[in-house]
Parts: sequence; C-alpha cells; structure tokens
Amino acid sequence: MTVQWQGKYIEVRKQGTWEYAARIGNMDAAVIIAITDAREIVLVEQHRVAHGRPCIELPAGLIGDTDAGDTAAAAAARELHEETGFEAAVWTEVGAFATSPGMSSEMFTLFKASGLTRTGAGGGVDNENIVVHVVPLDDITGFLDRQRQAGRIIDCRLVVALGLI
Repeated sequence: MTVQWQGKYIEVRKQGTWEYAARIGNMDAAVIIAITDAREIVLVEQHRVAHGRPCIELPAGLIGDTDAGDTAAAAAARELHEETGFEAAVWTEVGAFATSPGMSSEMFTLFKASGLTRTGAGGGVDNENIVVHVVPLDDITGFLDRQRQAGRIIDCRLVVALGLI
C-alpha cells in the first residue's frame, strides 16, 4: 500500500491497481439509531460539502478525534448529546459495518439508543450547525420523501437502520 495523496483528515491509498480513501489515523465512526419512548426517530441534518447540500442522517461522529483513549460507546454517547441534545439510558451495540467498502476503508459501529431524555438543544460543536429532527416512525417514509423533494440527500445508513427498528 502506498499513499498517493494526503490531506489534513483523509488520504488516498493505492494497493495494486486499487485506490481508496482512508481517514488519517484509521479512525472509525459511531452511528446511533435513537428512538424515543413515543416511537420517534431522532435524525440530524447538516450540510455536506461533498454533495453541496444538506443531508438527513443518523447522529454520528468519529471515535478518537478528541481523545486517543476514546471508545465506540463513549463516542456514541458524546455525539448523541452534542448533535441532538438527547441522552440515552439504554445502549445496544448492533455491530461494525463498512460505509462504502469499494471506495473507503471507513468502518462504523452502529448502536441503538433508547430511554431518551432531552437535556440540551443539540446542534453540534465547532459551528457544525446541525438541525435536529424528531420524526414519528409512522411518518418516516413521508418525511424522507419531503426532504428529498426539498433537495436534501438521505444517508444510506438511515435506510439500513429502518430495517433494524
């Protein structure tokens, strides 16, 4: 494996004839399916530079970007609170998944969070400007259709999560 290009956060690696993106330090992510007691899913919306428009996503964040001793579970709890203002009483680790295995080495650990309590406003840190959406599960299809019609993109991890609820 050779590094073809390196930026501040990612690099492009080549192995044989195959090229792929990797995070500097091989950091993985924690992704959260957060469901309220009222059967609502907690989603976030943020602008994604790669697509030039907002994206509807599950709350998520990097593991180890602020603390070398970070764990997937600690990152999940931190990111859920920072991004959405919710804290969870019950956490279940679903497993590790590849984000886009043909293009990236990125992996994420998926968690289910329940027993939610809203303790803050959310919105993220460092000017992330995250918008929080609390959507009834019985309207999720309509909500996603309306978001797509409004020009937002939908993160594919959300589609996978809906099959796990």
